Amino acid sequence: MLDRFIWGAVNRISPEAPVPVVQVTRESAHPGGAGNVVANLAALGARTTVYGWVGRDAAGRAILSLLGRLGADARGVLLDDSLPSIEKTRIIAHSQQVVRLDRDGRAPSRELSERMLARVGRALEGFDAVLVSDYGKGAIQPPLLEMLAERRKRDGYLLLIDPKQPNFPHYRGATLIKPNQGEAAAASGVEIRDEESLREAGARLLERWQSEAVLISRGEHGMALCRPDRPPRWFSTSAREVFDVTGAGDTVIAIAALALASGSSLAEAPLLANLGAGIVVGKVGTATVTRAELAAAIDSDRAGDHEQVPLVERSAGRRADGHGRSTRAGRSTPK
Repeated sequence: MLDRFIWGAVNRISPEAPVPVVQVTRESAHPGGAGNVVANLAALGARTTVYGWVGRDAAGRAILSLLGRLGADARGVLLDDSLPSIEKTRIIAHSQQVVRLDRDGRAPSRELSERMLARVGRALEGFDAVLVSDYGKGAIQPPLLEMLAERRKRDGYLLLIDPKQPNFPHYRGATLIKPNQGEAAAASGVEIRDEESLREAGARLLERWQSEAVLISRGEHGMALCRPDRPPRWFSTSAREVFDVTGAGDTVIAIAALALASGSSLAEAPLLANLGAGIVVGKVGTATVTRAELAAAIDSDRAGDHEQVPLVERSAGRRADGHGRSTRAGRSTPK
């Protein structure tokens, strides 16, 4: 997707209707959707390859250009003549979103989905982690999810999924699946009202999705990590101020994936992801977290009364990552 931002100031109400008049001062564009996951990974030093589709239009060209500037390999992104690229235009005044304008295309054709499936299948071997950023726009189809689960058994990559309807019945065999509270309630059939109901929802999702972990993001209430045969682990929010939650979920899944690929455990990765989310919601618009910002947040967390963040080894040696694989920690850049 393409995230466009129109920035300005409001000094008066329109004489034509009771709406604010935004005096435009600047415009900006960022990769959205799965592209925002790529941007978060790139900001932290990961090597990324991205698969998906865009329309053969100005927005599609802008998306590919932005991905290229991030250093991502976007040769797996298909161009389609029949579908317009997805755009979200947000008008921002005084650090507040005034309105959002969406241009959503229809679902991709079966032929396009089959081409994407084939491209992903040819490229899977050799990746440390595979992230599925499902925005419910049709790019993520059940055959793709089934292939990723089956190939993981052979290729051993980490598989992380940010889920969305209507694919709830088709996720399985992942390392970690990260629904928000609303998605967790819808997928589990449990109305989440308190910690007890959240624990029940997490248990149902673990059984349904057969994943190693389910990480439920809860907005201002933080996150909950659910794993089989152990009680949930709660992470209170680390945000000081919340200006904009746009893309916070993308930051969480990106940091969790990079942490796991670098050698962190399933208990450690959410701590880092939670700190990253606390940073990004303090920014306006589609934002990312840098290494320096995350390091500063870790230092601040360690100096405070919060649960301390364990860090992966900084040596260049190899270590077990807890998933039956060996990764290179420290200076490496997992892909």
